Amino acid sequence: MSKIAFMFPGQGAQYTGMGKDFYEKYDRAKEVFAIADKVSGMSMGELIFQENEKLHITKYTQVAMLAVELAILKVLEEQGVSSSVNAGLSLGEYAALTASGGLSVHDALALVTKRGLYMQEAVPTGGAMTAVMGLDHIEIEKICEKTEGIVSVANYNCPGQIVISGEESAVTKAAQALKEAGAKRCVPLKVSGPFHSQMLEGAGRKLADALENIEIGEITTPYISNVTADYVTDKEDVKDLLRRQVSSSVRWQQSVERMAADGVELFIEIGPKKTLSGFLKKIAPKIQCCHVETVEDMDELLKIL
Repeated sequence: MSKIAFMFPGQGAQYTGMGKDFYEKYDRAKEVFAIADKVSGMSMGELIFQENEKLHITKYTQVAMLAVELAILKVLEEQGVSSSVNAGLSLGEYAALTASGGLSVHDALALVTKRGLYMQEAVPTGGAMTAVMGLDHIEIEKICEKTEGIVSVANYNCPGQIVISGEESAVTKAAQALKEAGAKRCVPLKVSGPFHSQMLEGAGRKLADALENIEIGEITTPYISNVTADYVTDKEDVKDLLRRQVSSSVRWQQSVERMAADGVELFIEIGPKKTLSGFLKKIAPKIQCCHVETVEDMDELLKIL
């Protein structure tokens, strides 16, 4: 297999028990969980493997998701699986950056622990997000711009699915205007904040302060930024892009299109559920995709490779 892309999902795909079989079977996965325990001050085993409400609260969700993604990544690497390019949706970008050499496992988990806290503190109430189905992105952008209050595109997920984010009243008004303009559906999302909107700029500034103490490593494998949908080649650009990412649109569709245009022949989604695999089918339906969520999934992938 020639050109492989690793892709990592974001917040929202979490569920109780994710990654448990990797944790139980592989020491490398246990090591990642131990690092997550240390930097977060929480027990990942209790948070992820035992039924609780915390797993769906942003300040807990983000480190839990990243711990699982990095645990699976490190086991895959141990099995000799490597990528030609990496990308992750929102939170998943930290896993992509780690896979590309820019962050250590320790620093990625420490940063995301703070990121989750800052994002939750930034807007404890008063924000909303809505998924818009079946309307062109240009029309959505125009309507958001015309709507009174704070509302903008948060995620360009795939053709026919865009998420808007901002003040609850503005998102509601925009959703009504979008339906009138021909959107098939506008579905409010169960989230704890207006992620990837200007309401999160304060969280980005706090994250920038936390990034001051982090050393960014050399980018040994190309990765694509959510902010630009382009490759990051200079490690000096990473910190500012991560700061901006908190309140900027996630250009996921454009990122996948870029990788596909550059000859990626196999996408491997690493982490819980198959959200990104579903997006891929709509963005680049002819390209092969595998998903690694369980040890069984990994064994199937190794057979293909």
